[in-house]
Amino acid sequence: MTKRTAPFSPEVRERAVRMVRDHEGEHGSQWSAIQSIAAKIGCSGETLRNWVRQSERDQGVRPGQTTDERERIKVLERENRELRQANEILRKASAYFAMAELDRRSRP
Repeated sequence: MTKRTAPFSPEVRERAVRMVRDHEGEHGSQWSAIQSIAAKIGCSGETLRNWVRQSERDQGVRPGQTTDERERIKVLERENRELRQANEILRKASAYFAMAELDRRSRP
């Protein structure tokens, strides 16, 4: 699995979110501020909106999983997947060796 690099650095994301918060009062709504700033930094409005919402979750303003929680869940899911694969390999190996032992015992 190839790891994709984000087109925007974390610094750019933080700055864009900060700009939305700073300039929200100059626009009719948060969405219009997001659209204006997104056009300036070269991302879609929806992308910037997602960054703003995640920032709000990280600060506890909005309910949902924080960035740290999401990362921890990903790590645990990956570990769980690897353990399931290892268990499956061990189960198959155990069955194979059990059959080999039965074959060995049944031959005189």
